[in-house]
Amino acid sequence: MIDLIPAIDIIDGQCVRLTKGDYDRKTVYSSDPVEVAKHFEQLGFRRLHIVDLDGAKSSHVVNTKTLRAITSATQLTVDFGGGIKSDDDMLLALENGAAMVTVGSVAVTSPNLMEHWIDLYTHERIILGADTRNGKLSINGWLEDSDADVIPFIDHYYRMGIRKVLATDIAKDGTLSGPSIDLYRRIMAAFPDLCLIASGGVSCNQDIRDLEAAGIPAVVFGKAFYEGKLDLSTL
Repeated sequence: MIDLIPAIDIIDGQCVRLTKGDYDRKTVYSSDPVEVAKHFEQLGFRRLHIVDLDGAKSSHVVNTKTLRAITSATQLTVDFGGGIKSDDDMLLALENGAAMVTVGSVAVTSPNLMEHWIDLYTHERIILGADTRNGKLSINGWLEDSDADVIPFIDHYYRMGIRKVLATDIAKDGTLSGPSIDLYRRIMAAFPDLCLIASGGVSCNQDIRDLEAAGIPAVVFGKAFYEGKLDLSTL
């Protein structure tokens, strides 16, 4: 059965969603992310994906107080991403309760640092963030595109033991237009034992069923939940 992972994206301490990663297309869903996290836990979810969007476009993590508040108030297993650019950022995330940390930009721009973190914290605590736009990886809060292709990028870290990858098609994120199943199938074909977490575009229960039928191990969703488009009783 596919793992269901709700997401909380944070700007200025608020629970928000962006459309296609555009900071100018922001919708605020709650001023209290802690209460949102508690609600997810009450619904029976056990995992939570938190994105520090302020941190993602800056040079360091920002919303660690919110992270600590959520991990202190719930028993959710939290993975945290956004703004992890240094050893200090990594420690801040882990010391404030993150069970796992998602790293994207550094994995593209500073592979030596990423490799150091894999050695230090092991692949169990590191999720590789693979955020793509037109097949190329995007970095720094999706504000910059790189020349790196997603399959060779994943392969590099797969050879170092990475087995968890969060893959987002930016063109789909926050659009409710359906997930990029072809992209995820391509990744799974190259790495059959990967714990691939699909992200972006989920609009309804059928999208999740389609991902499960395609053999995708896990899915992150946000906007579809916040806008009442998922029937959680059947999920």
